[in-house]
Amino acid sequence: MERSKQKQLNQSEMQVTGTNDGSVNGHFEGMVKITNRPGGPQGVPGDTNSQTSSVMESWKEERTRSMEDNEISLPRLAAAYTTILRGLGEDPQRQGLLKTPWRAATAMQFFTKGYQEKIIDVLNDAIFDEDHDEMVIVKDIDMFSMCEHHLVPIFGRVHIGYLPNKRVLGLSKLARIVEIYSRRLQVQERLTKQIAVAITEALQPAGVGVVVEATHMCMVMRGVQKMNSKTVTSTMLGVFREDPKTRDEFLTLIRS
Repeated sequence: MERSKQKQLNQSEMQVTGTNDGSVNGHFEGMVKITNRPGGPQGVPGDTNSQTSSVMESWKEERTRSMEDNEISLPRLAAAYTTILRGLGEDPQRQGLLKTPWRAATAMQFFTKGYQEKIIDVLNDAIFDEDHDEMVIVKDIDMFSMCEHHLVPIFGRVHIGYLPNKRVLGLSKLARIVEIYSRRLQVQERLTKQIAVAITEALQPAGVGVVVEATHMCMVMRGVQKMNSKTVTSTMLGVFREDPKTRDEFLTLIRS
């Protein structure tokens, strides 16, 4: 079995540098474009609904990959890790590293498993009609992601609040939404917005607030090497953005 895997790895390694099909691990390269930022050149100044609608539309396009894609791309990923080991001056054939490329490739597919999931599959049976119009908050949701600039971990906590509009979401599904978007190559700013927009699209609530507090290993173990630094980002939509009292209530409750 190991000989068969090694043979497949060697064949893939020969092909990996010549691959230029515009896709990586089963999904096409490219970022979701954010349009109509406040103060940007597009849209009508002061037209908040138009801007919010355009931003929401931009996050509807899901980049997904299947389990079959994982199986197909695994040998190429493992071959790439073998190349990295050689580039670092290591010997991929020594005992401690023999299985490392396969382990690392499998781990990277797990770290980015959010590409395999769709929000609609998670929320399909967990939206309930309920005459509740007071704030709902789930805070301190553990989050693990990967910095898309350096491929090192981002980890921290996510706080989510929303003001229902006759519909509520199963509480665990808020954590599932975080998991889907965090288990991708990310920047924290986009992750925060994607979570808020997904909840808005699913529930059409009166408002949504999301705050993410995270440590970036690209700032801790390299670069400026600031061990205690944290990055805080927020996205406020609907009444959370328009009404200072609602926003202040949310921010006070997540810090209590």
